[in-house]
Amino acid sequence: MTQKLKTRKAVVKRFKVSATGKIICKHTNRSHRAYGKTTKQKRHLRGDKVVSASSRKLISRGLMYKF
Repeated sequence: MTQKLKTRKAVVKRFKVSATGKIICKHTNRSHRAYGKTTKQKRHLRGDKVVSASSRKLISRGLMYKF
């Protein structure tokens, strides 16, 4: 009898899968010590970003059943 594979909850909280199958996450360096960053830097960090192809394989293992 095989066991079910468990989804990594830490990964689920940080990443989501788009309708086209891309993995999306928030930009880093946004919330902490924002006073040291320029307005332009903060503006560019606002939206979500698509995870690179090299990191995608690792993250998709943690997202087990989201694909």
